[in-house]
Amino acid sequence: METQKKGPGVLGLAVVGAAVCLALSMTAGRPRAAAVAAMAPMETLSQPAQGEAVRTVIPLGKAVGIKLFSDGVLVVGLSPVETEGGATYPGRDCGLKTGDVITHINGGEVDTIEEIQALVAQSEDEPLTIQAVRGQRQLQLKAAAVENSQGIYQLGVWLRDSMAGIGTMTFYDPASGVFGALGHGINDVDTAMLMPLESGSIMPASVSEVKKGTCGSPGELHGQFDLTRDLGTLYANTNLGIFGQMPKQTVGTAVEPVEVATRDQVKTGPATILSNIRGDEVEEFDVEITHLYPGGDGTRSMMVRVTDPALLDATGGIVQGMSGSPIMQDGRLVGAVTHVLVNDPTRGYGILAENMLKQATGN
Repeated sequence: METQKKGPGVLGLAVVGAAVCLALSMTAGRPRAAAVAAMAPMETLSQPAQGEAVRTVIPLGKAVGIKLFSDGVLVVGLSPVETEGGATYPGRDCGLKTGDVITHINGGEVDTIEEIQALVAQSEDEPLTIQAVRGQRQLQLKAAAVENSQGIYQLGVWLRDSMAGIGTMTFYDPASGVFGALGHGINDVDTAMLMPLESGSIMPASVSEVKKGTCGSPGELHGQFDLTRDLGTLYANTNLGIFGQMPKQTVGTAVEPVEVATRDQVKTGPATILSNIRGDEVEEFDVEITHLYPGGDGTRSMMVRVTDPALLDATGGIVQGMSGSPIMQDGRLVGAVTHVLVNDPTRGYGILAENMLKQATGN
């Protein structure tokens, strides 16, 4: 058993030329411790279909700290155990693979690296019964730790049980008390797997500096978390965003609810994004929606290009940590920023807001 996780590191996963815009660093253990209303020119608003309810939410754009604890412990790598007799691979040889999620050992539930480490040390070279999940399959494996050259029993498995970083809140739904953020899921940096959520929360954060994005090198927001208090709790980590519950008083009354646009109400042309790139201030910046993708049900429903000189000067365009920044058009919330193009930080993808809201509330 390896007693540390791979890290620290930054999530900058390149997928088909794009990088996820969530700035995440790996934790070595469990963590301890109002928008400007200058909207684009209004046009005649298309009306919802007869009988269709108009959904309204509060657009946010606030950067927050995010901490997530996994449901089970994720295998992020396999390595040899160096013994006096040579290298052995007990974790690999028992059938464990990168991406497996260990849920039980000897019939008992495990959620932390420390729990697994203690069981390995206690059992020494006695076989352990390991229950794990691989995709949709349930596995039961047997493995016996071996003693390394320093006298420590190990399985030769790298594990991760938590992540923390900065992302942007997209909306708050006053009707349900639900918030949505990021517009994409939190994936493990080593395996690219969606982290299975056991618990998590969001914390107050302040952006202290920005690493500007350049061609071939996505930029990043750097900030500080207030670990002494939580703003809300997470209940879902999904491909379309992270979602949780938050009290209404946390949001305040500075921003009025707006309509959530349906897919046919979104059009190419001028728009704005709400984003927090300095301190705790949410600002509004000009962008252009340059392309809408047919059947855009995922995180890449639209292409957005930053046109605001102030944002280009400050960040170079879209940077990691801006995931979830609300996209506004004609007084409606139409989407959220999700990815930046690695070779052109002025452009990135966005998700439809109506898809995030459906995922958050189930309707």
